[in-house]
Amino acid sequence: VQLQASGGGLVQAGDSLRLSCVASGRARTWSNNGMGWFRQVPGKEREFVAAISWNGGIIQYTDSVKGRFTISRDNGKNTVYLQMNSLKEEDTAVYFCGVSRSAYSANSASYTTWGQGTLVTVSS
Repeated sequence: VQLQASGGGLVQAGDSLRLSCVASGRARTWSNNGMGWFRQVPGKEREFVAAISWNGGIIQYTDSVKGRFTISRDNGKNTVYLQMNSLKEEDTAVYFCGVSRSAYSANSASYTTWGQGTLVTVSS
C-alpha cells in the first residue's frame, strides 16, 4: 500500500497551491479511515495541519491555517486534498499525507501509512 503526494512547489506569499494524496497498491479502499496532512521543517517535529474523518463529517485544522486551508476527500478516488490559499512564508515545509487506523484522528501516532512528502516553499 502506498500514498503518493503531489502538488507542492515554489510560490510567492499570497499564492495558492492544491496538494493531492492518492492511496494505491492493493484492492483496498480507505473510505473507512481518517486521513490527514502534517508538515515538517528541518530540525523540528512533524506537526499536524489538517484531518478529515472517513465520511468528511469531522474536519479539524491547526490554528495557524484556519480560514486559509481546506481539506477534502474523494473516497471513490482514494484521494485526500489540501487546498492552501493565502500562503505565508511560515507555511514552508515538507507536507505529508497519512491514513489513520481509526475513522478520524488528528494525532500522528494514530497514522499507520504515510506518503513520501511534497515540498512547499513560500517566498516573500
